[in-house]
Amino acid sequence: MATGDVKVLGAWPSPFVNRVLMALKIKSVEYELIQTNPHEKPEILLKSNPVHKKIPVLIHGDKTVCESLIIVQYIEDVWATGPSILPSDAYDRALARFWVAYIDDKWYPLVKVLRQTEGEEERTELIQKVSEGLVLLEEAFVSCSKGKDFFGGDNIGYLDIVLGSCLGWLRVTEIVLKLELLDRTKTPQLVKWADRFSSDDAVKDVLPETEKLLEVYRKFQAFLKAA
Repeated sequence: MATGDVKVLGAWPSPFVNRVLMALKIKSVEYELIQTNPHEKPEILLKSNPVHKKIPVLIHGDKTVCESLIIVQYIEDVWATGPSILPSDAYDRALARFWVAYIDDKWYPLVKVLRQTEGEEERTELIQKVSEGLVLLEEAFVSCSKGKDFFGGDNIGYLDIVLGSCLGWLRVTEIVLKLELLDRTKTPQLVKWADRFSSDDAVKDVLPETEKLLEVYRKFQAFLKAA
């Protein structure tokens, strides 16, 4: 497929954009990333996603698909001949979707709030909740991986993509707060998984460098202070 057939509206620091790029790379689909500032709401974004006005947006020929999880599942359905992203077993698919919903609706929002929280008491409470969530995800990994390297088994799958897309900002949070959230004592399997995921050829070129994400964070904090 020619690069011009598939475009992604997005910004490289966004974990939601990166999960789409990972899925495309796993399926060996060529694409063009159109860097799109979600705060400026350019015309192409408003036209492509008039409902939510958010990135990412997948443009496939004359079709547009919005919302990262929907896009990843669309990629799985359209490019069915490539490596599978979602499990083939119906129960395993349901389990993966359950944990994906937990990450997006419950766990990752806490990580974002934690990074911005200044009150000591609130921060301590959030650290505990984020850590408890990682323990749950450790248990999910043991259950879903069935002794293999990834949530998806031998290869990176749906749940790997979603949690893996959060790793960069989780590491930034650890640096900013000077703590270890991915704990080798409490979540040893998840720590090993994170190392394997980050170095896997299928996604390593898509994952943004932690230092670059940290620079983005510091610039945003400076902007907030100036405002």
